[in-house]
Amino acid sequence: MTQHGVDPDEDDVPEWEDRVKANVAGEVRRRRKEKGWSAQDLADRCEELGHPIPRNVIANMESGRRASLPLVDVIVLAAALETYPVCLIFPVGYVDRTQELPFQDLVPTWDALRRFTGDEATFLYDAGLIPDFEAHDNLVRTALAALEEAEQARFAAKTASNRAQQDEAERRRTKYSDEAISAKYKLRYLRRDLLDEGATPPYLPPALGDVDLPDDPNTTPEERL
Repeated sequence: MTQHGVDPDEDDVPEWEDRVKANVAGEVRRRRKEKGWSAQDLADRCEELGHPIPRNVIANMESGRRASLPLVDVIVLAAALETYPVCLIFPVGYVDRTQELPFQDLVPTWDALRRFTGDEATFLYDAGLIPDFEAHDNLVRTALAALEEAEQARFAAKTASNRAQQDEAERRRTKYSDEAISAKYKLRYLRRDLLDEGATPPYLPPALGDVDLPDDPNTTPEERL
C-alpha cells in the first residue's frame, strides 16, 4: 500500500513500523556509544534493572535484524541509558522527520513527540487527566515557593533592625502567605475533582499536608488552611 508523502517508486521506503524500530535502534546505538558502552555493557545494565535483554538481541536491534521491539524493552533500555522512552521513539534533533501512524505524511519529530506526550493540545484527541495533573504540579510548586518566601519574610521581620525593614518584611510575609493559601485552596478543589472522576490524586509533599480535608462530615471545604 502506498504511503502518503513519500515517493511510491522508491522500493526502499520503510513501512511505519520499520521507521519506529529504526528510530529506537538508532537512538539506542547513539546513546550507548556516547556513554562508551559496548552492547554487553548495555545488556548488563538492563539485567541490573530486572529485565534482561541479551547482547545479541541488542546487536540485532541496532542492526535492524530484530523483527519485533516490545514496549517493555523500550522502557528498560531508556532507563538503562538514563533517558525517557519517548526520547528513543522520537529522537528530537537526530531524526528530522518521522511518521506518527501508518500511511501518514512525515512530520517534524518535535511535533510528533509533543503530540505523543500530550503537550500539544488538539481537538482530535482526549488528553485524559494529563492537564489536571499538570495543573496540580504547577500549583504544588507555586504553593511550596510561596511558603518558602513567607518563611524567609517572617525571619526577616523577626530580625529586622528598624521599623521600616520590619514593616516591609511583614508586607512580604502577608503577600506570600496569601499566595500559598490561594494555591492550596485550588489544590484542594482540584484534588476533590480528581476523586470525583474516580482517579487517585498525585502525591502531596508533607508541607502541603493540610490541603486534603479529614474524612469528617462536619468539616467544610472552607475550613481554614
